[in-house]
Amino acid sequence: MDWQKSPVAQRRYLPLKRLLDVIFSALLLILFLLPMLGIGICIAISSRGGILFRQTRIGRDGRPFTCYKFRTMVRHAPPNLPTAAFADAAHYITPVGRILRRTSLDELPQLWNVLRGDMSLVGPRPLIGEERTMHRLRSEHGVYRVRPGMTGLAQIMGRDHLEDREKAAYDICYVKDLCLREDMKIVFRTLGRVLSGENIK
Repeated sequence: MDWQKSPVAQRRYLPLKRLLDVIFSALLLILFLLPMLGIGICIAISSRGGILFRQTRIGRDGRPFTCYKFRTMVRHAPPNLPTAAFADAAHYITPVGRILRRTSLDELPQLWNVLRGDMSLVGPRPLIGEERTMHRLRSEHGVYRVRPGMTGLAQIMGRDHLEDREKAAYDICYVKDLCLREDMKIVFRTLGRVLSGENIK
């Protein structure tokens, strides 16, 4: 995508998108403060290791940032490997982590990333540096012109069941169709996916 030829309305939406990110991430952090404290206690007493999992991800314009999640795996799990690449991911996931992943509650600390400006509520999911094929495809089509998101088009269209090229195709479509209406559709469809546990390995 040539960002300079994108519609004026799309470019004007970006400041509004950021404003909505700040407002809603702050509200959600307040709303989920007590549940997040409870989750942290459950993690701490159920398995050894920290409460939060920190990982370097690639953000807007290809800049790295620290992405936060609740820890769902044991301490000795490989640190820089996507879950889909694990030979036996279930071997590393803790009992509490299994629940957090199934309900997507492990993603809640990323609201802090959204408030900071590292991420958006909606956008292409942030990748780790080792996902080279995806990075190349995203770079070629201007995907890194927008902030990565807590949820995105690829997540509602298949998530862990999609191949890299399929995910990249959805990321490219998202950037080309970027607007408030599409973001709202993704948010509501994400809620449906989370409630049903669909497409989560």
